[in-house]
Amino acid sequence: MIPNIAVILTDPQQRIIWINDDFTAITGYSLGEAIGRIPGKMLQGPKTEPEVIERIRKAIQQRIPFRDQLTNYRKNGEPYLCKLVIHPIFDRNQELTNFIAFEVDGNLVVDEHHIPLMNLSEKYRSSSLRSIDEIKLYDQLKQLLETDKLYLNPELSLKTVADLLNTNTKYLSQVVNHQAGINFQQFINLYRVKEAKHKIVKDSFSNLTLYGIALQCGFKNKSTFYKVFKEVTGYTPKDFVRINR
Repeated sequence: MIPNIAVILTDPQQRIIWINDDFTAITGYSLGEAIGRIPGKMLQGPKTEPEVIERIRKAIQQRIPFRDQLTNYRKNGEPYLCKLVIHPIFDRNQELTNFIAFEVDGNLVVDEHHIPLMNLSEKYRSSSLRSIDEIKLYDQLKQLLETDKLYLNPELSLKTVADLLNTNTKYLSQVVNHQAGINFQQFINLYRVKEAKHKIVKDSFSNLTLYGIALQCGFKNKSTFYKVFKEVTGYTPKDFVRINR
């Protein structure tokens, strides 16, 4: 399934100018609470490793991309393992304009290397703010899907979603591929499988067949549902029922 990937955009002085909803989900801090603050001062605490803080400080000073992990603290004071990647962003004149960070909750994400955003991709050390535009569009896409549950519509198309986001299909497809590492249809199916898993374990849906649940989650046919469900979860729908009910 798609993990929460916090995105933090700062100015050259490391003051936060934008965060995504996944940052709020992981840390508990809203955009209003985060703007203008320095991430380290907001999230670090008594058990944060000094040696990691020093490595981060040196990398930022040298303006080089880096990846590390450390103990951070949520708004409620709970510590968690933060796995992060930070990139400097430069303009066409090679002047530093921003830092952008991607973070996951290491308590939930054991292996982050399969997540495209958590790799030290060359595109983020380059030049333009196009990468930031991609991140923001990707965040808008996830918000749209999670709020309106568009994936429940079996006829949902790339063009429909692109129109809702005021972009074009080619760019939206590119953004999903870059940020999630999969194509648009696979991305939508992740949400459908998540919905199916939720319904399968609820007693209120026990009167429905597995195919009946699949139809409610946006799948068009039984074979596709079984194939995608197994690819995403590692279990057939029947095995998932046996284990979780």
